[in-house]
Amino acid sequence: MPIDTIRTALRRNPDVSISILTDALRGTREAPEPSCASLLAPLVSEFGSDRVEIRMFHTPNLTGIKKRILPKRINEGWGLQHMKLYGVDDELIMSGANLSSDYFTNRQDRYHVFSSSAITAYFARIHDTVCSISFDIQPEPDTPAKFSMSWLNETVPSPLANPKGYVEHSSTLLSRLIRPSASSRSTASSLNGSQSSTGLSKSSTGEMSDTTVYPLSQLTPLFTPSPPEPSSRGSKIASSAAATSSTELPALHLILRALQKPPFFPNATWTFTAGYFNAPPQLQTLLLRSAAPQYYQGREQNGARGRVLTAHPYANGFFGSAGISGMLPSAYTLFASRFVRRISAAGADSNISLFEWRKGMVGKPDGWTYHAKGLWVTLAPAINPQTSYQKKRTPKAEEEAQDAGPSLTLVGSSNYTSRSATLDLEANALILTTNHGLRTRLKQEEEWLFKEATKVEGVRELEMEGRKVGWRVRLALWVVDLVGGAL
Repeated sequence: MPIDTIRTALRRNPDVSISILTDALRGTREAPEPSCASLLAPLVSEFGSDRVEIRMFHTPNLTGIKKRILPKRINEGWGLQHMKLYGVDDELIMSGANLSSDYFTNRQDRYHVFSSSAITAYFARIHDTVCSISFDIQPEPDTPAKFSMSWLNETVPSPLANPKGYVEHSSTLLSRLIRPSASSRSTASSLNGSQSSTGLSKSSTGEMSDTTVYPLSQLTPLFTPSPPEPSSRGSKIASSAAATSSTELPALHLILRALQKPPFFPNATWTFTAGYFNAPPQLQTLLLRSAAPQYYQGREQNGARGRVLTAHPYANGFFGSAGISGMLPSAYTLFASRFVRRISAAGADSNISLFEWRKGMVGKPDGWTYHAKGLWVTLAPAINPQTSYQKKRTPKAEEEAQDAGPSLTLVGSSNYTSRSATLDLEANALILTTNHGLRTRLKQEEEWLFKEATKVEGVRELEMEGRKVGWRVRLALWVVDLVGGAL
């Protein structure tokens, strides 16, 4: 188990220290039964607070009566610490995976290792800053829960006692990390093969790099919101605040807009995946526009070819759950069917396909859940600039583009849902590469995920008997939206 591994490492080397940041809602929801907090707290007892730090972030969006009445698991709809960063010295694993046992046995996710002091240091600063404005966990073996959760920061008020003041202080602390000054904008790290160095375009030898990594984050809950704007479903989302407190969604939007223009139009292909598909309306629109037919060079041409991969209800981590959370697989089916209808309305049926990932059934022997998320973009082969805009889309050109493998990917914690974009804390990386070996591995990763995927043949498949979404699910979604939550 991970905790046993941590304990062994601390015992073997007295110079080793560890800082763990998790979420307060998820980390304590089983209390007084064994919980994340009660399992980690004994590390503090054995090794001391100078070597072991356990912090739990609590969203400022869930306080007062809402916190008291909302059921556990459902209350996660008001925001979580969702970053998945595993750093050791100068190396960092970015993933969408937690460290619970199912991720090591029967849950599909992605894992990317960065051997880069610059990337590791950047995300370490975000980790340390969020830790400083999170609750401290200490062992309390004589209490039923076996732990205590205390607020230690004397400058920043607790998010439960004064959420407005908390956000005002956190905005100041974090703004310089995602909006760095001109002198510190080299937070990306360029990689030449497997080696990394600080800088956007050159390796440590002075040669031009073949790969660039841009750290991305989504920290909207920790920034003072701008006046909210109505969403397409009637809820209010502070989109202007998200634009200044998140680099995640703007980067994704920028990529998809680029696919609508030369030289990327019309020969690019993309794959977008999220275990829980509930992309915000604007993101859905950009996915559709990237693949919709356009008039170009005097004739109508198809846009990019796209695939959306999401979990089948039987591969959804909430499948079979008791209570309200058991409705979530049906809710995501509803979101998927709405998107399929939008594909048809946009005239993009021949260019965008929805796939569902399924490997057995959750709760049954050999049943897996699907939790991967991200984006892969494969561009057309390099063409003489004088002829690239005139090159016609041919089967051979598309085959060449696919054989080359993706030259761009997004990896990290975000599910790219409405909640991810506005309420959760997320950490991601945008990777741009011309490295043949890396592009081959990205293609293998992409193809691996589709080994267990099946194409959805139209909206009728999602609305057939056994998959129809009942009024209870629709009512629950309406209530969550009404009181400010999101999925």
